[in-house]
Amino acid sequence: MQNSFIRKFLGSKIGWLYMASIGVVLCATLLGLFVSSVKFPIPTILHIVADKSFGLGWLTDVPKNEELIIWNIRVPRVLLAFLVGASLSLAGAAFQGLLRNPLADPYTIGVSSGAALGAVTVLFFQYTIWGLGSYTLPIVAIISGFLTLFVVFGIVRLSSRSLAIETIILAGIIVGAFVGALTSLMISLGDRDAMTQIMYWLYGSVAMRGWSHVQLIIPFLVIGSIILLAHYRELNALALGEEAADHIGVNVKRGKILILIGASLLTGSAVAVSGSIGFVGLVVPHLVRLMTGPNHRNVLPLSILLGGSFLVFADLLARTIIAPQELPIGVITALIGAPVFALLLIRDRMGRGESR
Repeated sequence: MQNSFIRKFLGSKIGWLYMASIGVVLCATLLGLFVSSVKFPIPTILHIVADKSFGLGWLTDVPKNEELIIWNIRVPRVLLAFLVGASLSLAGAAFQGLLRNPLADPYTIGVSSGAALGAVTVLFFQYTIWGLGSYTLPIVAIISGFLTLFVVFGIVRLSSRSLAIETIILAGIIVGAFVGALTSLMISLGDRDAMTQIMYWLYGSVAMRGWSHVQLIIPFLVIGSIILLAHYRELNALALGEEAADHIGVNVKRGKILILIGASLLTGSAVAVSGSIGFVGLVVPHLVRLMTGPNHRNVLPLSILLGGSFLVFADLLARTIIAPQELPIGVITALIGAPVFALLLIRDRMGRGESR
């Protein structure tokens, strides 16, 4: 029976999409490891990864500097890019499902800006919360992003009884501008070195990150993913509207709070380790929905796979397009995401105009 289910799944469209997505993940990972401005033989790279991961290396004369570059710089960079992309994409899919509109994501509704303010505050004042240690940065970023989200929804509730997506995005832009002003104020009060460091961090990057950053994001990614994947039914029900979801037995209030918590965990931790990287949570979930339909049982896991792959490819482009110099990865995602966002907005407006 189990074999029959597997054969049926693999023979379906969704099964093929999952297999193709896994193939994209492998392709992105291998290209991220193999291609760079500093070139190493592919057998050497594979040996180092296999030896460090499983103790199965086969070469005996690998230079120490090559081993350090591959294992301590390139591997964690590719892995971190995947984890950040997966986090932002999954959070974007949750926000879009919750708000019932493909134009919502952590960046457009101000959550990323709020998380960035919290992270910059920690970086600027160099403080550590007792008992948290290195986890001070992601936890403060998560709390700041969550508070910003409540401010956005508070403004929406005061200005309109309905959660119209245009009102939410406008409130997100207003709050994001205010939060950005506070961030700029802190940057301007710092010295030149601190200003340069924080400004580059705000553009979004996974360069010069190591295993410590991977260890920081993994717990929040795991917890946030479990929360959202466990509540895909609530997201499906909320797509019908809150009243309809309530009628079919969904605890709407509890479901919304848990979904917001899970999405904020993912957004805050991603921003804490990589800075503000926009539009990943907008583009990828929307493309996934075009391929799979609205069922979040498939939208959420495929967003993880394709979102992570997308950011690995974006980082590869950022570090090779003007090699040996690098572009901030946030620049690449914005160049891709901004036109897509404009097209989505135009299509949404045209669709509403036709329905009238």
